[in-house]
Amino acid sequence: MAELSVQDIIKPENLVYEKTKLMTDKTLSYCPGCGHGTAHRLTMEVIEELGKENDTIGIAPVGCSVLAYEFMNIDMQQAAHGRAPAHATAVKRLWPNKVVFTYQGDGDLAAIGTAETIHACNRGEQIVIIFINNGIYGMTGGQMAPTTLPEMKTSTSPFGRDVASMGYPLKITELISNLPGVQYVSRQAVHSPAAARKAKRAIKKAFQNQIDNKPGLSFIEIVSNCNSGWKMTPNDSNEWMEENMFPYYPLGDIKVDGKLIEK
Repeated sequence: MAELSVQDIIKPENLVYEKTKLMTDKTLSYCPGCGHGTAHRLTMEVIEELGKENDTIGIAPVGCSVLAYEFMNIDMQQAAHGRAPAHATAVKRLWPNKVVFTYQGDGDLAAIGTAETIHACNRGEQIVIIFINNGIYGMTGGQMAPTTLPEMKTSTSPFGRDVASMGYPLKITELISNLPGVQYVSRQAVHSPAAARKAKRAIKKAFQNQIDNKPGLSFIEIVSNCNSGWKMTPNDSNEWMEENMFPYYPLGDIKVDGKLIEK
């Protein structure tokens, strides 16, 4: 049997996977093990597969997600902290034929941006929101976020989140899923190949809803790790996420075609 040459191996018919052209060649600056890079890649793969790379505008606000425009090779705009849904609303209304999405972290979307998020969802703005939930403020030092779990330690809750004085974690995804203006809501993860495939399907459905002019907003939460903020190795943080984050933030579709999914 003849040995395969490099030229044989890289023939198009032998190609299994290649990097999407919608990710720049800039080295990712996220902490090793962070889920942001995978979430970026999945989003860009979806846009490329849908053929919308020249018609898509992404909005990135403050936080780790502010770096998205360095890695996403599409038109990007930056919003003030928490204001991405309002910014995206203006873009979509001015250019209704564009595909518009926001890419936000939990400290941004569920804290300073709570009002913008809820009202954009309630109005049924025809945009996609991609929400990265790692239960902490990742960029600014690991402070407690609205999504921080009970008894979870952070730099501002060193003895753990005390719900009696600090309140309960905000399940903003369940909150907005009850609003009539929301078309599709799904919570996924990207810590494993199987999880990433499911997340990509959810992201693709969200963008397809907008392309098909289905009324309402599509909202994708991605539960991710923050191994730096959690003070863990990447592997340990993924295991901790599975054991602690997923029971509190269960994965799966929550609302499809404007109808809540019965659990």
